[in-house]
Amino acid sequence: MEAATPLRQPHVRTIADRLVVDGLVVEDECAVRLVREREQNGDDPVKVVRDAVEIGARVLDREQAAANAEFVKTEFEKASKDVQQEFTDKARTIAEFFEGQFAAVFGEDDGQLAKELERRFGDGSAVSVQNRVREAVAETLTKSREDLVRQFSAADDRNPLADFKTAAVRSINEAASRSDATQRALLQKLGELQKELQALRDEKEKLEEVGAERERGTAKGRSFEEAVFEAVDRIALSQGDDAEAVGDQREATGKVGDIVVSLDGCNGPARGRIVLEAKDRRLSKPAALAELDKAMAGRSADFAVLVVPTEEEVPAKLEPLREYNGDKLVVALDPGAGTLALELGYRLARARVLMKRSDADGIDAGALRSTVERALAALTEERRVKQQLTGAKTGIDRAYELVEAMAGRVRGHLEEIDALVRPADEAPADPVDQLEL
Repeated sequence: MEAATPLRQPHVRTIADRLVVDGLVVEDECAVRLVREREQNGDDPVKVVRDAVEIGARVLDREQAAANAEFVKTEFEKASKDVQQEFTDKARTIAEFFEGQFAAVFGEDDGQLAKELERRFGDGSAVSVQNRVREAVAETLTKSREDLVRQFSAADDRNPLADFKTAAVRSINEAASRSDATQRALLQKLGELQKELQALRDEKEKLEEVGAERERGTAKGRSFEEAVFEAVDRIALSQGDDAEAVGDQREATGKVGDIVVSLDGCNGPARGRIVLEAKDRRLSKPAALAELDKAMAGRSADFAVLVVPTEEEVPAKLEPLREYNGDKLVVALDPGAGTLALELGYRLARARVLMKRSDADGIDAGALRSTVERALAALTEERRVKQQLTGAKTGIDRAYELVEAMAGRVRGHLEEIDALVRPADEAPADPVDQLEL
């Protein structure tokens, strides 16, 4: 009988990081079909088998890991149940122990804490906190009271405030003495101030009388135009001229020209006419000259005079008592300071008008001009003296202000005297009851 040829046994081994399969026959229907189909499709059967082994290895590894995890989970749950049971038993034992200890310490009736609190804070306990505190406070208050009485006792030589009390009494006596001396000095000073105040009152009355006398020349409520007319009328009558207020009378060119003077109008036919325009505001030079030309044309006058209250109202670039164009003149008139400037301007205008007439050949123009210049110089001197008087008036007004200031200081001294002599509990005096200064 022929001996049987032994079959080659499959052999699988690992070399380094490789797996070597030798003589392995796989009879799995699914594996055979898969390799046959891939081979028929032109794929490499070796590659297909290699992929099947690699994929199968990964699947087996994953399944093994899942199986291991499930095993660990099962074992962990088993151990957890054992630990939980053991922990529950121990926790119960510990809870019972602490419950007993808590009852022994914090028990409502027989607990150690309740007994200790009763002993420390109970009213019937001799060692209670409040009783000990009460005794300590009483002892401290008694000692403090004794020390305080000893500190303020005048009979005790050890009193540290004895020197202070002596110094305080001495200072109070000295302050009282100084206060008495100060009050006597203030009363004496008050008498002197009252005398000075009476003298200042007398001086004030004199100044008021002088001011009233100075302002008496201009009646209250009278307009500047009326004051100018009264002054011009008085000057014209002394020359035999006739002055007429025509400010409300309309001529062909209007109402320009407030006063018209007919020269020698009181003795017969007028030898000339002068028109005066009163303005209480400042005009420009062109406006002033145009106003005077319009007044001469409207009133048929030979000479025009512009009268303003003070030199501040003299038109710009014009000077008072200076002729312009041979038939115009500006005069600054202060009704309360005299009419000398107006009288000089009137005489100058009158002379100019009379010199223009045919019957004025006997008039010496040179002598007239010289006389006018001397009159202007005298008027300038009069203004300088008046300015000096104005300065003196300013000084008097300043003295009056000083009087008022001194009166205020006197009131302050009176209030200080009242405050010094008033008792501490007395209310301040009503201002209406104090001396009127």
